[in-house]
Amino acid sequence: MTAVTPSLNTIILRCKEVVSRLKLSRSTVYDKLDPNSPRYDPRFPKPIRLGPKAIGWLEHELEAYLQECQRACR
Repeated sequence: MTAVTPSLNTIILRCKEVVSRLKLSRSTVYDKLDPNSPRYDPRFPKPIRLGPKAIGWLEHELEAYLQECQRACR
């Protein structure tokens, strides 16, 4: 297993920021992560654990996902 070294420019987005950027509801974001959901999307970025009760998403992974979705729709 390799260690991930965060750069100084690493931005972690919390759920509210992800919801705001994607214009999706909180439940839809979690549905995209749930393999048992009809909305499941295996390409959706996985959150990282920030603490015992906190998670966040890496901004660059979320941006890459959005760009991939745009390319797929065109």
